[in-house]
Amino acid sequence: MTGGAIAPVIRRLPPSAVNRIAAGEVVERPASALKELAENALDAGATRIDIEIGDGGRSLIRVSDDGCGIERDALPLALERHATSKLAPDDAGDYDLLDISTMGFRGEALPSIASVARLSLTSRVAGGDGWVLRSEGGSMHAPAPAPFPGTGTVVEVRDLFYATPARLKFLKSERAETSAALDVVKRLAMARPDVAFSVTSDGRKRLSYTAEPPGEEGHLRRLAAIMGADFGRNAVPLDAEREGAHLTGFAGVPTFNRGLPDRQYLFVNGRPVRDKLIVGAVRGAYADFLARDRHPLVALFLALPPQRVDVNVHPAKTEVRFRDSGSVRGLLVSALKHALAEAGHRASTTVAGAALGAARPQGGVGYAHRPQTVDRSFALQRGTPAQFAEAQAAFAPVDAEDRRDAPTARIEPEPEAAPRSDYPLGAARAQLHETYIVSQTRDGLVIVDQHAAHERLVYERMKTAMAKGHVQRQGLLIPEVVDLPQDEADAVASRAEELAEMGLVVEGFGEGAVLVRETPALLGECDVQGLVRDIAEDLVSLDENLALKEKLGDICGDMACRGSVRAGRRLNGEEMNALLRQMEATPHSGQCNHGRPTYVELKLDDIERLFGRR
Repeated sequence: MTGGAIAPVIRRLPPSAVNRIAAGEVVERPASALKELAENALDAGATRIDIEIGDGGRSLIRVSDDGCGIERDALPLALERHATSKLAPDDAGDYDLLDISTMGFRGEALPSIASVARLSLTSRVAGGDGWVLRSEGGSMHAPAPAPFPGTGTVVEVRDLFYATPARLKFLKSERAETSAALDVVKRLAMARPDVAFSVTSDGRKRLSYTAEPPGEEGHLRRLAAIMGADFGRNAVPLDAEREGAHLTGFAGVPTFNRGLPDRQYLFVNGRPVRDKLIVGAVRGAYADFLARDRHPLVALFLALPPQRVDVNVHPAKTEVRFRDSGSVRGLLVSALKHALAEAGHRASTTVAGAALGAARPQGGVGYAHRPQTVDRSFALQRGTPAQFAEAQAAFAPVDAEDRRDAPTARIEPEPEAAPRSDYPLGAARAQLHETYIVSQTRDGLVIVDQHAAHERLVYERMKTAMAKGHVQRQGLLIPEVVDLPQDEADAVASRAEELAEMGLVVEGFGEGAVLVRETPALLGECDVQGLVRDIAEDLVSLDENLALKEKLGDICGDMACRGSVRAGRRLNGEEMNALLRQMEATPHSGQCNHGRPTYVELKLDDIERLFGRR
């Protein structure tokens, strides 16, 4: 060697140091320790897990279960590194680290926790006696007899990180650590509705979930207890398979959404994981229904052969790696889209609740006797049964008011024995402010935003036509010139061929302009100038390497919005009823293309309570 360099000394670390290093990977905070202990309880076959924490988990974490227990001679092994009951050798004596069918697998959790805390492990197996094993900072005592009713295990962790006090400085507030611990338990409870869970924090009961019976109903009850009762009322089930992978779970209808994506859960073979895959899949599945700043609520449970997923990529087991992530993403997207299509025109029940809350005045029921100001500026249109029988023939929603001679479908005459209010969206009774349709149902009323509803109908028809590969076009009597900024005009002209597939025929027309020759027939007489400007703005922001079909939602949404029945257009009874019937027959018609509800349904009981009749 030259320059006086000194060769480094390589040292073998003692087991105590090795365990503390492992603890830094596995036990990031009290919630991490709690997660490992609760997962061990599930692997032991527990049907009830009771948890107690103190000071956010710093001073106490106690996990009690009624599982199979640990035999006396196995207790010391439970605190030894790389000793585990979660893996078994094959016939050749090898261990397959990808064949993991349990919650735990690394064999590091208990010794890692014991190395940085004061730990006691008390257990009893069926037909045996109770034994306790104590450890302080990784130093074990011999097992000793201990009273223990029934079978199971109690793991008590006190003074977490006392052996590594520097770690304590990096913990968050007691409230934040308690919240993280509760979140861990909630996720495990979502994955295992058949197991009862309870959490007590500093003597106060914070969570309590009873065991639910097997099946879809029981699972949804557990999810509603955690994600909120509104989720239970506004979730649709999923059940799909692809190439040996089975996806189940529940997805909220699009109008039931949040401003944050914090209620999107993915479970792989019963294990709660955080994976970017679910974010992209959910965004893709709901792209047609929600604005970019709104997010749906979903709980997805994926089961697939252990060999197709690596759960050993993260010490805390919070991440997984799929052998074929593309296939998994495709399954998630297709299953979500199918479930939303099955929901039909269903909208969130919270829409009605919000409407009632906004309508409920201050001051109690006595308000009914106060003088009321009546706005008589609305248009009231009523339809007779004979008119309703020919509703579709009279109502061509995609056309302007003076184009009523081109019917697109027919609605069969309603049987006289069945009142029109028996339809899900009822029978139209009035149009308010030339914007909202009021219909009467058997047990309440429905208020429809005519523009939002028709926007969705046009959009779905455009998607269907695109899928079939033949979007009908109509030529303009006089081609229309649309002036645009140069970059937008260039973007539109460069995508002329793709736009033609969508029914919009354009060509460059000098500097800063395009010429429109044909528009989609579905749009009727539409606002060509506004339509092209909206599309131009979208195209400028689109990666030039992406096909327009990848931007289908935004482009078709622009077309549908410009070609819809506008607010301020007066509709007669036939037109209003035809719109309602089309909504009932069209998937996703409960929300417009931006995720806003197209209608609000108010039950008669709610209305009577609003007026103090109940």
